[in-house]
Amino acid sequence: MKRSIKPNNGLESIGPYSPGLQVGPLVFVSGQLPVDPKTNKLVEGDIRKQAAQVFENMEDVLKASNMSLRQVVKTTVLLQDMNDFSQVNQVYAIYFSPPYPARVCYEVSALPMGASIEVECIAYDTTDQDLQLDIDEDDCGGDCGDDEA
Repeated sequence: MKRSIKPNNGLESIGPYSPGLQVGPLVFVSGQLPVDPKTNKLVEGDIRKQAAQVFENMEDVLKASNMSLRQVVKTTVLLQDMNDFSQVNQVYAIYFSPPYPARVCYEVSALPMGASIEVECIAYDTTDQDLQLDIDEDDCGGDCGDDEA
């Protein structure tokens, strides 16, 4: 069964799509733009400020399904200018922590509303113990990201 997810911040989709869609333990968050939910306009400022707004909007969609950025397993980042890549990475590292989600990043010629960045994600609901992923150390060559000093 699938369920549409709308964030509680009042931000509306700019087209005929759900901000998020839950299907079983997975939540698919549609591409988030750097839109201020109070004004429904793009935030002003550099790419770092825009990226931060994107992740705040993404987090709001996830919260509406009782999830968080910690449960994100995959992101797709769209940039209008690949020269923004390193600055976006700095902001990304503030919102996500190891083990980081799998990710792909593309440069595109244009984004909706003239935005410089758009990010979509897939999150996995870990609240159902029967659906928890069991990671065997052998599955990741003994390096599953839990390095101890």
